[in-house]
Amino acid sequence: MRSRFFAALALAAVPMLAAACGGIVDPSQNQVETFNGQITVGGRAVHGFQASRTGEISVKITALQPSNSNTFVGIIWTGRASDGTCNGQLGALFGQNNFAQVNVPAISAQILQGGYCITVFDVGTFTTTTSYTMTVSHP
Repeated sequence: MRSRFFAALALAAVPMLAAACGGIVDPSQNQVETFNGQITVGGRAVHGFQASRTGEISVKITALQPSNSNTFVGIIWTGRASDGTCNGQLGALFGQNNFAQVNVPAISAQILQGGYCITVFDVGTFTTTTSYTMTVSHP
């Protein structure tokens, strides 16, 4: 009987401890960062961000000018470089989508606390310099 009580007490304490340690963030509580820029034909742009806790990430291109229904954009989600920036040799690859389109989630996954980079690039569909707006939702 005594062991059941302690087991139940331990199970009840786990959610409280997880919440106290920063726990997993509900996606509805995420912050949304907006990044804007331009990509030349064959070019790329890189943006850094910091996830404050574990949760979910969602990356979406929200505007592309000029654009048509056949325009694809590449998105890569990586860790930061060893110096903590988004320059040079970036860290581990966490996700890639070479067929991202406007207003369609390009990357959606679990994310751990830490520093990350998002690269937006021409996959060979641009015929001129293209302006973009991208949102990154993360804890």
